[in-house]
Amino acid sequence: MEEKSNGPKEDGNRRKNNNTVIPGPTNPMVTPLLSDLYQFTMAYAYWKAGKHNERAVFDLYFRKNPFGGEYTIFAGLEECIRLIANFKFTAEEIAFIRSSLPKTCEDGFYDYLRGVDCSDVKVYAVPEGSVAFPKVPLMRVEGPIAVVQLVETPFLNLINYASLVATNSARHRFVAGKSKLLLEFGLRRAQGPDGGIGASKYSYMGGFDATSNVEAGRLFGIPIKGTHSHAFVSSFMSLDEIVEKSLQSRDGSSTCEDFVSLVQTWLSKIKWSHLIQGIFGETNQSELAAFISYALAFPNDFLALVDTYDVMRSGIPNFCAVALALNDLGYKALGIRLDSGDLAYLSCETRKFFRTIEKEFGVPDFGKMGITASNDLNEETLDALNKQGHEVDAFGIGTYLVTCYAQAALGCVFKLVEINNQPRIKLSEDVSKVSIPCKKRCYRLYGKEGYPLVDIMTGENEPPPKVAERILCRHPFSESKRAYVVPQRVEELLKCFWPGSSDGAREELPSLKEIRDRCIQQLEQMRPDHMRRLNPTPYKVVSVSAKLYDFIHFLWLNEAPVGELQ
Repeated sequence: MEEKSNGPKEDGNRRKNNNTVIPGPTNPMVTPLLSDLYQFTMAYAYWKAGKHNERAVFDLYFRKNPFGGEYTIFAGLEECIRLIANFKFTAEEIAFIRSSLPKTCEDGFYDYLRGVDCSDVKVYAVPEGSVAFPKVPLMRVEGPIAVVQLVETPFLNLINYASLVATNSARHRFVAGKSKLLLEFGLRRAQGPDGGIGASKYSYMGGFDATSNVEAGRLFGIPIKGTHSHAFVSSFMSLDEIVEKSLQSRDGSSTCEDFVSLVQTWLSKIKWSHLIQGIFGETNQSELAAFISYALAFPNDFLALVDTYDVMRSGIPNFCAVALALNDLGYKALGIRLDSGDLAYLSCETRKFFRTIEKEFGVPDFGKMGITASNDLNEETLDALNKQGHEVDAFGIGTYLVTCYAQAALGCVFKLVEINNQPRIKLSEDVSKVSIPCKKRCYRLYGKEGYPLVDIMTGENEPPPKVAERILCRHPFSESKRAYVVPQRVEELLKCFWPGSSDGAREELPSLKEIRDRCIQQLEQMRPDHMRRLNPTPYKVVSVSAKLYDFIHFLWLNEAPVGELQ
């Protein structure tokens, strides 16, 4: 399917930046009101105090990798940029805000809201689809403090779930292996239509190959896949229901007037084959009728669900008879889907059956027929199948993928790190919640083998790390954790994706396919032991430069109250 840009079609409401038109958010529910009430109460208080235009810098980051792993995939950036590129309150929205705030709020505040946009906001971010680690800013947002606070909640909403699903998808891909086809089948189990659409998009970004979600295919150009359900099979009662029995050959040179009889002939041949004899007796004829009907409808795309009655005694023989009849007419069946039972055992027995058919009847590549498995699969079951040994070519994964069953949320936060060029810090008795102050630059340092070694943050005006030059990397809060690193490659992580109305250069928003390719490439750069499903080796905790370390602790001591004992 052709790759499409995301979101709705062009309208006059879009804003231009660097001569590029940026469409509005894909989801029309993403508006300036998709926020917490306290963002508006703070905006009013800032305005009332005359602080609303003070220049603030916020970092958006997470504190811990999800799913017990050692990496996270950053996703959701494009939707954030779409929001701020089109950020403007309508008269109706302002009226609702007025009705929601206390009557004592002054009219001037609502006049101020009418002029609010994000032309004075700047957004720096890690490119979408990147591997990311705790504490390192995914985004740095600069601008008037009241405006930046108004985008906090929607940014967190757009990034938390997207990054969680993309990471979950990447983990499933890692366990399944590169050669397997991964299909996202989760729409019916997702948390509403918004969760369903987002899950399809970000599962694809994280490494899945296709989705069953037709709307996601339309919106994002994701390949869509699907066959039929058990209801289709059980809706047939007998072969007598098949009225139109003819099927033209694939090349159009001839027509089989009675495809049903051709299938029955093949079923008889299979049953009495000396290599297969005894595996099955009489197959379910209503199932056979369903398979024949589906093949007549989709002769080029015949893939059958074979576990409605009995996989080995009915489903597989019936499928093979239809597939062989199609083969006589020049068509090639796609394969079968298993949705219940012992998937490892059934896939192996099915593969044996297919190979026997190939050997017995001389049908090239019949033994390589595709086998798809579904039925509430997750990381653990994929891992178990690998250990047991299986012959599955494709996995359809739904509930555990799209609901992120293993972990409910990523937990991104949005913290003030600078106001009017003055660094700010948030302290906590829980050291993991202490923020890292000031506007920073972030780098990834790579070693001789090409793997990333550590992410380091420096002050904005510090010279960047240089290749082959030793740099001291320090844990931001633990004095004894430090190491010298001699990088073989240095990558700056934060790039400008929204310069506001300034003439600064802006990174173009890549297509979903390009983001997916970046994600796969980034994961391939990771050390395999960091990627393990169980007990992965920890990636070196985020580091800071020696100069930034000293400043953090100076500010910490300066801001922390001094106790008094009596």
